[in-house]
Amino acid sequence: MKIGMHTGQQDCPFDDLRRVWRLADENGFAWVSVWDHFYEAPYLGGGSPVYETVSTMAALASMTKNVRVGCLVYSAGYRPPALMAKVATTLDHISNGRVTLGMGAGWHAHEYEAFGYEFPGPKNRLDMLEESVQIIKSMLTTESTTFDGAHFRVTDAQCNPKPVQENLPVWIGGQGEKRTLRLAARYADGWNAAYISAEAFKHKNEVLDSWCDVEKRDPAKIERSINVNFVMGADDATAKRNRENFEQQWGARAQALVPGALLGRSAQVIEQIGHFKDLGAENLNIALRPPFDWEAIQAFIEEVMPKFR
Repeated sequence: MKIGMHTGQQDCPFDDLRRVWRLADENGFAWVSVWDHFYEAPYLGGGSPVYETVSTMAALASMTKNVRVGCLVYSAGYRPPALMAKVATTLDHISNGRVTLGMGAGWHAHEYEAFGYEFPGPKNRLDMLEESVQIIKSMLTTESTTFDGAHFRVTDAQCNPKPVQENLPVWIGGQGEKRTLRLAARYADGWNAAYISAEAFKHKNEVLDSWCDVEKRDPAKIERSINVNFVMGADDATAKRNRENFEQQWGARAQALVPGALLGRSAQVIEQIGHFKDLGAENLNIALRPPFDWEAIQAFIEEVMPKFR
């Protein structure tokens, strides 16, 4: 199993992000990602400090050497797809060919509206995602792209230089079984789900496989990953406190998120990750929210990760 790290760039000094990325890069993690938000999540009114995503990912790409780097996921509603293709290519050169581009339909209505973006209904957001992925994949691989869609248009758009990678992977994130997973089957090199149980992940995987049959796509060509909230503690007292903080942070939503969280100490976390692995998860990313518990992260590196190498 490949173990990765998903970092939310909010509520912390930037030096903490540098420190945790270097820990991941130097200790066998396969992946490090950031998220695409202007406001904090969970939303508390927009008053928390949150770093912009593209520039944050550029910093991540420049200060690591080993991990693949990405964003889970960029919102298709925040940046025109032609610009997103240029962003992905530039980041790939900064990282010397380690970028994976994650795209999603977006959901954070508060930040859409506050920053002047229209927040259409789910169908239109998914239509925007589908058009975006088509344009991006074409611009990353062909000499020029012309596309006339309902939401996005490009005319003889060129993206030079091309990425360092021959095929820069484009992933789709989300769990919608009727549309999102079908889009993943049709276009994506990978798919990511977040904060669900191992059983739910297994079911979503099976739905994706069924859409691959419909789309005449080899399901083995689509990499799969899951994000799980990291609520582990290095000792009993810290594990208890971290769970209490998690429940307080998420309020009424906490219990729904517990099945997609790593709770307790190392032994319990090893068992929980093993359950995800048994039910088909080949890539698992621990999602860290500041303030980072450095002792818990170190315990995870020393006691948990060796069990899955």
